[in-house]
Amino acid sequence: MKADLHCHTKLSDGAMGIDDLLVLAKKSGITTLAITDHDCLAGTVRAKIIGERYGITVIPAVELSCTDPKRKNKAHLLCYFPDKPERLEGLCKRNSLLRKNAGKLMAIKASQRFPITPEFIVKCAAGSTNLYKQHIMRALMESGYTTTIFGELFDRLFRHASPDNILVEATYPTPQETLEAIHDAGGIAVLAHPGFYDNFELLDELIPLGLDGVEVWHPENTPEQQEALKKIAKKHHLVMTGGSDFHGIYNAYPIRLGDYGPDDDALAALFSYKAKQRRRQKKLENQKAAQAAAERLAK
Repeated sequence: MKADLHCHTKLSDGAMGIDDLLVLAKKSGITTLAITDHDCLAGTVRAKIIGERYGITVIPAVELSCTDPKRKNKAHLLCYFPDKPERLEGLCKRNSLLRKNAGKLMAIKASQRFPITPEFIVKCAAGSTNLYKQHIMRALMESGYTTTIFGELFDRLFRHASPDNILVEATYPTPQETLEAIHDAGGIAVLAHPGFYDNFELLDELIPLGLDGVEVWHPENTPEQQEALKKIAKKHHLVMTGGSDFHGIYNAYPIRLGDYGPDDDALAALFSYKAKQRRRQKKLENQKAAQAAAERLAK
């Protein structure tokens, strides 16, 4: 089986729509896919229906934005298989609003520096639930100021080290708060790409709080980091996931859907973990119901 458990569509900062992404998955030989749009579960039902048409198992998922205040760093938590996704809607809406406000401010800054309008940038973000750096770059590319999304101009505008940057970054809920929200929704919480944001200290802190898994196979995790993450996962009985983090033309480097993903054993372990989680939840609900019935009889 070939799986990719981390990819994005136009609903967030991907370049492809759900339909086209699933056609690509089918032609790439992928049999299990998780679409993990940022702070957005809107495409889950549609993706599942289209996936069934192509013989692809689509796992409901979302990538939630976090801010690690202790290290003043970013972090992302992946949520897989939420049994009550509606409980994540409030968090997703708050995160989306924070991102949108930051995106609008960056769009205004870009329009002050280049002869483009914020309205044109918004047009370049058509289909997305939000406004991302890639959309600003798309507007600049279409206006003739660059031929690529990533490169010298992107680095000048969106790197902290650049004195000319127009960065405006939102402050999201903490990883601890987000972890609790994922569990409240009945989901599996996985720390995304620890190598990307150097979240290894955070990983150590989240494990005792009930973190369910860690993303081992990812293009931003070095081979050495992957081996270290495998050892951590085995030691603490964490599920191991992986994915390409595919964004299409909005990737900073060439990457294909399915280039990264869990092996068969890790994928089976993820499904098994979810089955055990549901059995535990059912047992807990039955115990609560029995206790409530006993209390009523005692009155």
